[in-house]
Amino acid sequence: MSEGLKIFKIGGGIIDDDAQLQRFLRELAQVPGRKLLVHGGGKGASQMLRDLGQESQMVQGRRITDTATLDIVTMFYAGKTNKQVVAGLQAAGVNALGLSGADGNAIRAVRRPVRDIDYGFVGDLPADAVNVPLLRQLLETNLLPVFCAITHDGAGQLLNTNADTIASVLACALAPHYAVELHYCFEKDGVLRDVDDDASVIPQITAAEYQELKAAGIIAAGMVPKLDNAFAALEAGVARVVIEHALRINEPVKTVLCRN
Repeated sequence: MSEGLKIFKIGGGIIDDDAQLQRFLRELAQVPGRKLLVHGGGKGASQMLRDLGQESQMVQGRRITDTATLDIVTMFYAGKTNKQVVAGLQAAGVNALGLSGADGNAIRAVRRPVRDIDYGFVGDLPADAVNVPLLRQLLETNLLPVFCAITHDGAGQLLNTNADTIASVLACALAPHYAVELHYCFEKDGVLRDVDDDASVIPQITAAEYQELKAAGIIAAGMVPKLDNAFAALEAGVARVVIEHALRINEPVKTVLCRN
């Protein structure tokens, strides 16, 4: 039986509220066993761009990243935000190590090719993106790696990369070595049967049930790409995917996704 590994991903909604972030980090400190954390960037980078007279350009939720934008998001994601998260974990008694994809050649991306849209310095992750021996070495020393959403191409170029994708690719790469659980943590208790009723959490969804819920329009909009990626991770060998409230990760109310 493989030893367990829990990979948590938190987004900007938690990052932007320091009280909620610190509460999440205290909750994470109580989770037993090996852990890894991936975080998004929050609104700080967008605010600084506005302060400098630049507006963030977003297409389908993805940031167009020109040279100036890359400088700002790197400062925030790999610098201020990442180190705040690491400092919060240290305060909670967890020995954490903040990383970008460039550190230790941990995650190597490729610049997204220009098709209909030029996303600029945005990275996509190939199947062999992850430096698995490095991460296993860190995990075996009981460090908690904390990844921001900045990767590199191996030729000196940093790239802005979607944090949800980073979490999924890390989970898939480490699945042959650990029984991996991938936890997407946000501001709801799980996948809701009724988006207007926070108490309508669906406790478990199989791949077949997901297709039925999607066809019925019960799962729609922004949850569809998230769950598409989640079930792809399950097919790639991730043991379990969990959708849960970031501040209640140690409570039983959540949605568990499973193959069958």
